[in-house]
Amino acid sequence: MLATPERIRGDGGLTEMLVWHKPVGRVIEEFQAIACSDTEGIVMPWPKQDVPLKLDKPGERWCSDCLAIIRSA
Repeated sequence: MLATPERIRGDGGLTEMLVWHKPVGRVIEEFQAIACSDTEGIVMPWPKQDVPLKLDKPGERWCSDCLAIIRSA
């Protein structure tokens, strides 16, 4: 599934967790809309990547709302 990551930063500004979201549409002016929100998105997103629905990498997870949208489609 194509996804775009939201970087959750911890102490010291280091990435602590990646939360994967289902992107909606294309990047416009460095903003990527996401399926789980009508108003929020990812600013200056990393390139979209193919991410398995069963994600087992430490420090990475799917947004639960985006995952529910994907599974209901």
